Amino acid sequence: MRERSSLALGAILATLALAGTLALAAGDRTPPIGAAVEEIAFTTLDGKQHSLAEATRGAKAVVFVFLSTQCPVANAYTERLGDLARRYGPRGVRFFGVNSNFHESREEIAAHARERQFPFPIVVDEGSRLADRLGARMTPEAVLLDAKRILRYRGRIDDHTDPRRVRRHDLRAALDDLLAGRPIRVASTPVSGCEIRRAAAVIASGEVTYCRDVAPILQRHCQECHRPGEVGPFPLLTYDQARAWAKEIKSYTARRAMPPWKPEPGFGEFKDARRLTDAEIATLAAWADAGAPYGDPADLPPPREFPTGWRLGQPDLVLEPAEEYELAATGNDVYRCFVLPTGLTEDRWVVATEFQPGNRKVVHHVLGFIDTTDAAERLDERDPGPGYESFGGIGFIPAGSVGGWAPGNMPRRLEEGVGRLLPANSRVVLQVHYHKSGRVERDKTRIGLYFARTPIRQRLRTAMVINFLLAIPPGAERHEVRAQYTFTRNVRALSVTPHMHLLGREMKVTATLPDGSTRPLVWIKDWDFNWQDTYQFREPIALPEGTRIDVVAYYDNSARNPRNPNQPPRWVRWGEQTTDEMCIAFLDFVNEEEDLVRHPLSREELLHPVNPGLRGLLRRP
Repeated sequence: MRERSSLALGAILATLALAGTLALAAGDRTPPIGAAVEEIAFTTLDGKQHSLAEATRGAKAVVFVFLSTQCPVANAYTERLGDLARRYGPRGVRFFGVNSNFHESREEIAAHARERQFPFPIVVDEGSRLADRLGARMTPEAVLLDAKRILRYRGRIDDHTDPRRVRRHDLRAALDDLLAGRPIRVASTPVSGCEIRRAAAVIASGEVTYCRDVAPILQRHCQECHRPGEVGPFPLLTYDQARAWAKEIKSYTARRAMPPWKPEPGFGEFKDARRLTDAEIATLAAWADAGAPYGDPADLPPPREFPTGWRLGQPDLVLEPAEEYELAATGNDVYRCFVLPTGLTEDRWVVATEFQPGNRKVVHHVLGFIDTTDAAERLDERDPGPGYESFGGIGFIPAGSVGGWAPGNMPRRLEEGVGRLLPANSRVVLQVHYHKSGRVERDKTRIGLYFARTPIRQRLRTAMVINFLLAIPPGAERHEVRAQYTFTRNVRALSVTPHMHLLGREMKVTATLPDGSTRPLVWIKDWDFNWQDTYQFREPIALPEGTRIDVVAYYDNSARNPRNPNQPPRWVRWGEQTTDEMCIAFLDFVNEEEDLVRHPLSREELLHPVNPGLRGLLRRP
């Protein structure tokens, strides 16, 4: 399952790259292109002292590349920087990596260098002295000096974070010109990435402070993901970490790009809503604008404690792949399905599911499906390596679901008497969405299943509001697609999951009751394939017999849509491939009148339930 929308590092990387496209204006000390750089001493991780004179002695050129342990844009260049060093080293070019960020410790820099296996020395630039001398403002920024310490090039490495979409190899072109004795044709380029975090004096107090006002907001809304080992590219656990990213915190939260929460407020009420209030956003902005004041340590809340192990206790059944999956360092996101035989010899009712991503740095989200055939195993056999690749769907019609996980989601038990049927001899198929970190990563995500201890009265079912017949014409900027069905029994809706592909822009799901009144279910006004979620209603919603569920979705199939995988645009219809689309709203529910204790069903009826969401799938509403 592939994306071709350059989302390899997820929405965070894309927004960072856009936000940092233009480097800050250089100060008066910034040497111009063509000027000799004044001498300066610097120290590498191994403790060796260096100087510009020593670095250029016997070399034809020296390249300084400014790095960060936390900037996802810089980390996307790990392999390319290694390739450049190995390619030009034999031709007399020396490379140094430089970390000038005040909030990244020597220990963090050393661990980062070991993990990334850079084939060149790493400079710990305390006080950002080397960055100031060379005029560097961003990561990853490259500065090229010739043998006489003349500054010959300063700017980006190339023009795209995805190596498969690079059109201009700027640093390579500058090196080729220099080594050939030619004038460098393009000696300065803008840099996309993260601003170098230079140390600044700590502001002791202000109307809004970290200790009293900002730390509680970060604990409530950010630290679940922004801590070591989690999906956030940098931690936000301490004051230094937060003030280093204060400008980005203001920018991201003002645009509501972070924390990621897509439902429109007031259109449905959900558990665990990751949405900042307007007052919280204003507080973060005021703090950043004031220079990120620290405040009184007495106001600082105690550190948040995060649970380890299984949050719901030891599961009754733990399933995991037989071997780790190896994820490439760079490229498009990956959707991988892992087939896990349950080994059950009898049917069981599942009342809770807990997912444990093996490598939270790269696991974006996980969905679990049930297969009672050998369809998933056949797909697995045709794909080398652990699991098989799948985009949009999972390649077969599942017999049910066991839930899903996304950052911030908390595992919960279903309400008393409600369960999911897990048939004997079935398989659980985990679809894992990976985004890449700039280095080779490994993952073995597992799932824990909790079985019912008391009788199950109602089976959790999933209805699909779906339109198989969508056809989106090329050039359409807001093409409407509708789907609907009507419940034939009284039900309680527990959650809703919208689903589209890369052309999707908006989806609204509404229930119209028999008396003509309407209930909002969910409205995603800015659809992003990278931030899909299952939205659990704060309270179950009663939907009487005759309730109609309506889905209205809009798609942008124009050339102006940067996520459009087809250039030029073409007709797009239903399908699981990168260039196809879908229009589905999944609705988890239970039948109000069902009582499996008083009126048990046969195993055949349990395994093949009549799902009202499957009626009229091919009917164009």
